Amino acid sequence: MATGTSPRTAQQARWLDAEQQENWRALVALFIRLPAQLDHQLRRDAGITHFEYQVLAVLSEAPERTLRMSALAESTEGTLPRLSQVAARLEEKGWVRRSTDPDDGRCTLATLTSKGMAKLVASAPGHVEAVRTLVFDSLTKAQQHQLGVIARRVVDAIDAAGSPGS
Repeated sequence: MATGTSPRTAQQARWLDAEQQENWRALVALFIRLPAQLDHQLRRDAGITHFEYQVLAVLSEAPERTLRMSALAESTEGTLPRLSQVAARLEEKGWVRRSTDPDDGRCTLATLTSKGMAKLVASAPGHVEAVRTLVFDSLTKAQQHQLGVIARRVVDAIDAAGSPGS
C-alpha cells in the first residue's frame, strides 16, 4: 500500500462487474496453470525448472553471456536470494560460473558456460514447442499482438505501483 493511503472500506471499494470478475478468474487460472505446465514440461524433458531455463536463456542473450546477478534477477523476474540458490545449483552442474565483478568488487557476475549453452540448446526445442502449443497456437496473429500489448500495459501498471513494501 502506498504511503499516505488507507484501505478502502467495503462501501468504497470499486468492485468488479460480472465480466471483469470472469476475466479476472480466467487470468488467475492462467497465472497458475501456465507456469506449472511449462515447469512440468522442462522438468520432464530436460531435468530443469522453468526458472533455471529462464536464467540460462537470459544469460545466453547477454554480451559475453555474462550479467551482474542483480541484473539477472531483474531480467528473470526473480529475487536475489532465489537467484543465488538457483545459480549455486547451476554452478554445481557446470552450466554457470560466478565471479566477482572486476569493475565493482561488491557485485557478482554470472556467466553461462559452454556446457550451460549446450544444455539450453538441447532444452529449447521442447520448451518452444510447449509455449507454441499452450499459448500461441490457439490465438490469431491479432490476438497474439493484443496479448503482448495487454501484458506490457499490466506490467507497466505494476511497475508504476512500486514493489511491495515500498
